[in-house]
Amino acid sequence: MERERESGLVEELRPMEAVEEVSVAVERLIALHAEATRALREALARYLDGGPPPDAAERLKFRYPEIRVTYQPTGPMPRISRATGKLQAPGTYATTVTQPAHFREYLIHQLSPLVEDYGAALEVGLSAQEIPYPYVLEAGIGQSRRAPDGADLAAFFPVPLLSVVGDEVADGLWEQRGDAPRPLALFDAVRVDYSLRRLVHYTGCDWSHVQPWILLTNYHRYVDQFIRHGLERLASGAEGFEEMILPGNIRVRRDEAANADPDALIAASPWHRFQMPAYHLVARDAEGAMQGTTLVNIGVGPSNAKTITDHLAVLRPHCWLMVGHCGGLRQSQRMGDYVLAHGYLRRDRILDALVPTDVPVPALAEVQLALQAAAAQVTGERADALKRRLRTGTVVTYDDRNWELRFSQERRVINLSRAIGVDMESGTIAAQGYRLRVPYGTLLCISDKPLHGEIKLPGAANAFYERAVGEHLRIGLAALDILRADRHGLHSRKLRSFDEPPFR
Repeated sequence: MERERESGLVEELRPMEAVEEVSVAVERLIALHAEATRALREALARYLDGGPPPDAAERLKFRYPEIRVTYQPTGPMPRISRATGKLQAPGTYATTVTQPAHFREYLIHQLSPLVEDYGAALEVGLSAQEIPYPYVLEAGIGQSRRAPDGADLAAFFPVPLLSVVGDEVADGLWEQRGDAPRPLALFDAVRVDYSLRRLVHYTGCDWSHVQPWILLTNYHRYVDQFIRHGLERLASGAEGFEEMILPGNIRVRRDEAANADPDALIAASPWHRFQMPAYHLVARDAEGAMQGTTLVNIGVGPSNAKTITDHLAVLRPHCWLMVGHCGGLRQSQRMGDYVLAHGYLRRDRILDALVPTDVPVPALAEVQLALQAAAAQVTGERADALKRRLRTGTVVTYDDRNWELRFSQERRVINLSRAIGVDMESGTIAAQGYRLRVPYGTLLCISDKPLHGEIKLPGAANAFYERAVGEHLRIGLAALDILRADRHGLHSRKLRSFDEPPFR
């Protein structure tokens, strides 16, 4: 709210409306957002058709809705042990909201315990935060007589202002000022909209297709296996599975899966046009909530890893797992063995200012157990046989693919860390999960042993990939199935600070 005042936005708005029921509050948010985006879209269309631009009074309609939660106890605050849905102190909490129809179930689940356990009061209304015009222009405004000019539109319509987009709440930089409301959520509406458009740009699919269970990989062969797996799930008639969506919004529906050719689908999808293409196996539970899996091929390097997780986080996924390749650092390891990360030596440098390297990024027990159980389930191995193939330890993540060229400098720190694997993404993804409160985990497959002269030769590499990638992906998918069965236990207090917003 303070940033809105600093940006000079007019605050001549209708007063907030008190609402008693959570479901009614959410429906009101949906209606207000629909009215605001419709007004903005109609004004854009009129102007592009040669009509007048909006005046100051009309621009007051182009605003995000806001939800406020006020808690004024008459006695001691309730002692709540859960990780989220908690109020840290009496007072008013607020956040602006975008796409409330998409986030309906999430909003209901986050608001309900605040009303039920604290007796908090709800208010809904328009905020002082304007909706930037590109966020509705991209959705389409019909045929216009002239192409839009960015500089021209910026003179009359709200534009994205980086000065009001930030992660101050997530990064612990937010400070209470006077009687301003405390943050209700990690991300406000303009931050969410910013990331939703970035997801479309990077992944090649509409953001609304992203599922709440996410696999991140650094190798395209995992995509081939994921598409085959998705078609098998759809063709099997398993309850809840609806369709598979590929980059370019290519869709394969349930009744088409049995006759779909995976290789033809991969060839037809324009995945190469997108920096980090995403693939979505869409599924819903009995209540209609999304419960499918998304695979994103993030490519190589910590920059991509940070970029995509910055944007995926606004969708509040239940979990993201890294399943990719790494180099093995121990003589006893073999190519095709697995590394289950329980710690990270972060040499990626990209998050050092946000999550300093002396801040521990802990392993999450629920995820670790799920990955280990999934490995046993898929490989059929137990006890010592599983231990020979699945080793738990520290992964070192570098920002330099040619780190071997400075091994004389790195040797000591690798030894001190007891690292057993090396890659370029896992430490970043885990640190982002820690920072943005998204449960995370890492299971890597050893594809070479750079310190022991074992490299992937062209002929042997293909045989290795055919054998290892399919099994590795199945382990990742099985781990998500295990976590999906108890997703409420997954959102633990390990990722929450002492001064958290109530929303997950």
